[in-house]
Amino acid sequence: MNGNVGLGHRRLAIIDLSDDGAQPMRDTSLPIWITYNGEIYNYLELRAELEALGHVFHTASDTEVLLAAYVRWGTNCLERFNGMWAFAIHDERDNSLFCARDRFGVKPFYYVNTPAQFAFGSEIRQLLPLIEGAVADDDLVGEFLVCGLTDHTARTFFKGIEKLPPGHQMRVDVSTGQFEIARYYSLAPGSTAGGADDAVRQLRDLLDDATRLRLRSDVRVGTCLSGGLDSSSVATLAARRHAASSNERFFAITAISEQASNNEEAYAAEVARGSELNWLRTKPSYEDFAASAEAMLDVQEEPFAGPSIVMQYEVMKTARANGVTVLLDGQGGDETLLGYHRYYAAWLLEHYRQDGVRGFVRAFKAAIEAGIPVRRLLMYLFGASSASLRAMFYRWRYSFLRNPDLPEALRRFARTTRDAQAMQVLEITETNLPMLLRFEDKNSMRFGIETRLPFLDYRFVEFALRLPTRIKLNHGWTKWPLRAAVTDILPDGICWRKDKIGFAAPDQLWLTRHSATMYDKVVASSLLLRYVDMPALKKRFHRLDLGMRWRLYCVALWGERFRVQAP
Repeated sequence: MNGNVGLGHRRLAIIDLSDDGAQPMRDTSLPIWITYNGEIYNYLELRAELEALGHVFHTASDTEVLLAAYVRWGTNCLERFNGMWAFAIHDERDNSLFCARDRFGVKPFYYVNTPAQFAFGSEIRQLLPLIEGAVADDDLVGEFLVCGLTDHTARTFFKGIEKLPPGHQMRVDVSTGQFEIARYYSLAPGSTAGGADDAVRQLRDLLDDATRLRLRSDVRVGTCLSGGLDSSSVATLAARRHAASSNERFFAITAISEQASNNEEAYAAEVARGSELNWLRTKPSYEDFAASAEAMLDVQEEPFAGPSIVMQYEVMKTARANGVTVLLDGQGGDETLLGYHRYYAAWLLEHYRQDGVRGFVRAFKAAIEAGIPVRRLLMYLFGASSASLRAMFYRWRYSFLRNPDLPEALRRFARTTRDAQAMQVLEITETNLPMLLRFEDKNSMRFGIETRLPFLDYRFVEFALRLPTRIKLNHGWTKWPLRAAVTDILPDGICWRKDKIGFAAPDQLWLTRHSATMYDKVVASSLLLRYVDMPALKKRFHRLDLGMRWRLYCVALWGERFRVQAP
């Protein structure tokens, strides 16, 4: 505490487990303090560079390296970091706070700014006492109910609590309370020279090095393993590096679905055998889901679009129970390498523009041979690009909603469906990845687990974004460069899988059994009265799709747990 500035920290020790790494941390010679959440993976390289410039270190922590980098390079230090971070530095020399969030928003930074105070934290609950009651953000609740969209703006579901956007910095004048927010990082679309073979080689090298950096730890490291291409690639690369320095098998944790249609246990088992992993499994039941549903709202703090994150939650719980404090994960592979079916429209149209009707037909056939249903291809070609059609569909399907408008973010999505690179930027920065990162951070930190994401190493993201669409989606295969890059270390059944699942929950089983419970919560919710025509909803609830039933239930639980009032 200094004057009217107070910094606090609850530490999850990963690097330098001694008390020397405790925070808030002060520079040894200057009146500069830091509180920081995250990891700077390249801290050893930065430390060596700073030592060569004359800096003397007194701890083995990455926190001290971050602080020294700020002292040496000022705000330009952000350009040198490879990692994930949300931090605030109080510089007593000019009585300012310098705050920043990592390039892609892996770590959260919430804040409130009132006439009485400016406050920030890594959780929303820390800030709720500083605002005049929990009041719902009308627009965000409405957009969530329509289509499940979250985390696409700097606002939160709570009026008055904001987020520092990814890739942004903030400077606060402590004397006046005035602050400025500025972007320091942007994804700049471009192109990469070279052919497919060069792309495969460089991509493998970048992913391997990103994995190497994220294995740096003074505690046990493991990995999430769904059995899909992304998590299997990370698990295998990590296990190979781990084996070179340890006699202990590398830990991998899989959540197994009760529902046969999305059970990936056999795929994960094949990877675990091939990489000689210490494989841990968890198989959440309906009873586990029902018992944890309300607790999940407490953990997530804001509504979420489906129960699949319960599977991730159980993975984190299993990691903590087995002494694994750091987990690698495959998050980001789909956004960086065109892993979703919705990218096929842009790919097909590119073939049409370059090769005419024959090229389009060849590409269409290749997509079908790669396992993409014709109906899905046509939907993304003709349906997803029309915001007006999508808006009409929502108004018809959810007529009980008082304001079933299409979110502006999805209107922008419709405008980008014919440009794969533009779609990628939108999904990485706004419509998809921020939501997934929030789920992961909240779930992992609930159990004191740090998750690290090699596919979101900024070098990898920038390289992948610049690759031509025809290389990323090649001969109908999504993520083709990654498949080709790991074909020598993964079984063909993993590399060339045609289906995509991930840590999917048995939604059909769970939500069908939970429908009566969901109905009771929904019809009793005072908050939902603002957003729905309740008599109309009561008549239709059990005929609604399971996704909408869940969203209504989730808002009802959120309102109840946080005592949220309508505006």
